[in-house]
Amino acid sequence: MTVAAAAAIGLGFALDVLTGEPPTDVHPVAWFGKLVAPVDREWAHPRVVGAVAALALPMLAAGVVGGSVFLVWQYDTWAGVGAAAVALYLATSLRMLLSEALRVIRLSEADEDAAREALLSLAGRDASELSAGELRSAAVESVAENLADGFVAPLAAFTLCTPVSLPLAAAAAAWVKAVNTLDSMLGYHSKPVGWAPARLDDVVMWLPARLSALLVAQVARQPRSVLRARYWLAEVPSPNSGWPMGVLAAVLDVRLEKPGVYVLNAGADLPSPQKARRGVQLVGSAALVGVLYAGVVAWF
Repeated sequence: MTVAAAAAIGLGFALDVLTGEPPTDVHPVAWFGKLVAPVDREWAHPRVVGAVAALALPMLAAGVVGGSVFLVWQYDTWAGVGAAAVALYLATSLRMLLSEALRVIRLSEADEDAAREALLSLAGRDASELSAGELRSAAVESVAENLADGFVAPLAAFTLCTPVSLPLAAAAAAWVKAVNTLDSMLGYHSKPVGWAPARLDDVVMWLPARLSALLVAQVARQPRSVLRARYWLAEVPSPNSGWPMGVLAAVLDVRLEKPGVYVLNAGADLPSPQKARRGVQLVGSAALVGVLYAGVVAWF
């Protein structure tokens, strides 16, 4: 099992690096989004509906993914390893995240209007009035936050469940991805139905956010950046996303700002193109180190 688990983690990461995201039409996360969409409307008791959705829909996703991997595993062990790797690949996202961030940074130097449009694939904020530096800040913030939500969280869930079985590991990664997808679709103050999904996401992402911050600090060789980031966390409404964003702000010595919401490292300048690119590179390196750690944990 140990070799199989490590192989599944390595193969899942390789699939993302080599192929990126599958087309939206055939992406299981997009299919899951279609299940969530009917929940996003007015209800007489929105918190009850939200709580039921938060409990049932991620469990449904986990059951389908884990059951599928189990059936393949029963047929052939190494085919099951491949199926688990595909499940992990579909639950994580790195290559597209990094490439989209680099595209926003590149466009911010030449065509700010195009950069504002490109930012829509990364951050759900009004970009119409953002300056070039603020656009780069948004790109850096997005890669830092999504390192935790979209990569470390499902990878950690998968890794922690490998001692039991690969089907359970695949189910755990799918469950975490479903929880995060629910939050991204419903977890807004303007949507009462999103209260339970948002609270569940806060709990699930607590550890991955802090692990992500430590990974960034490690690859940057700046352990004190974690201590610096702690002073800015009160600025960020989320109990989790401030950790990887704050550490990256400290490492790069830049100001990361969502206008009207928070400012991290207020005494510094907004990211230059060079520092923004370094931030994206650090996130990629942190993800790679996370995969290596996950492989070691799964192996032993």
